[in-house]
Amino acid sequence: MNKIIITLTSVIFTLNSISGQTIEEKYAKDVKSIEAIMNAYYDVVSGSSSEPWEFERDRYIHSKNAVITRLDNNGSAESHTLEAEYIPIGLSPKEDFYEKELKRKVSKYGNIAQVWSAFEIRTDPKTESNIRGLNSIQLHYENGRWWIDSWTCEMESEKSSVVTEFLTSG
Repeated sequence: MNKIIITLTSVIFTLNSISGQTIEEKYAKDVKSIEAIMNAYYDVVSGSSSEPWEFERDRYIHSKNAVITRLDNNGSAESHTLEAEYIPIGLSPKEDFYEKELKRKVSKYGNIAQVWSAFEIRTDPKTESNIRGLNSIQLHYENGRWWIDSWTCEMESEKSSVVTEFLTSG
């Protein structure tokens, strides 16, 4: 598992060296505002099977120790690091996958922000889907940019109408 992470990291750094731009120059626009980082958040996971994964960009928008938590259909939580998120993704063939944001609510106080974001998962960007979820995303502002510190996701299911509730709330 560590070999996979090292290999992915090496590929990312090699590609960055070839392009001649620093990571900061390449993705600065993604972290200048909450709207920009949220757009980047959905953009890095969305794309056709022919487009490369955007691990470098995804890593750039997250803080070093970001935590990802997913709730299963029974409400049980499973948390892991961003690096652990990449392992199954990097080992699987890429498929057409698009997360389309449906609604967003932002609460910001000082240098911290909480974003609630309902989304829909599609295999075609133009075709609606009934696969929906709700993200709770925590961010902080530091050194002139926004960072995603953690996010928690719950998918809508027969047991949870979380997205419907969120979409119909004020």
